[in-house]
Amino acid sequence: MSIPSTGTLSDGYAEVPAGRIAAVVTTLEMLAPPPSRDLPPPFDGMQIRRVPRADLDWYRRLFRRVGEPWLWFSRLRLSDAELAAIIHDENVAIWAVSMADGAGGASDEGLLELDFREPGVCELAFFGLSTALTGRGIGRHLMTRAIAEAWQRPIRRFWVHTCTLDHPSALGFYIRSGFTPTRRQIEIAPDPRLDGTVPLTDAPQIPILR
Repeated sequence: MSIPSTGTLSDGYAEVPAGRIAAVVTTLEMLAPPPSRDLPPPFDGMQIRRVPRADLDWYRRLFRRVGEPWLWFSRLRLSDAELAAIIHDENVAIWAVSMADGAGGASDEGLLELDFREPGVCELAFFGLSTALTGRGIGRHLMTRAIAEAWQRPIRRFWVHTCTLDHPSALGFYIRSGFTPTRRQIEIAPDPRLDGTVPLTDAPQIPILR
């Protein structure tokens, strides 16, 4: 699967209509597994577990928890049937990162989703941690798992896209992980805060243009 072209833009400024958000999207790819990396032992209380046939409500809650600061909205606009058709596909694999809460329980704080529906290709469809886990090196563990799982299958290309709405360190992190930038696009979409898809208070660093 690939990001559709939005046409050719002229040099200079392009007007973004009120009620819309705009982002620069960078596509990156990996055509062979990178050299293995030495990592510290797993963090105490951390678990990365496969979630087969994920419950839809659970998936949406985790998607919101991880993506709210960065205006993740695409999966939240899908009906139950549309979402199930993706995440219950046998060629889509989902993992959750959970952390012990100190009271004998655990909470899910990270999401990894690999999409193998295109033969010979794996898309790193979603990858992220909640703000409770960011900045602690856990992302490196999760990426190591993602790379290993992707290249266990007979693929020729592993790819991901990120955008300027994402965490400021995301693009550099993907490059350090072994991905190479190959394409840059502009994406314009309705602001999900204005139609109730996500709360108005999400992503305060991105102004709302009414």
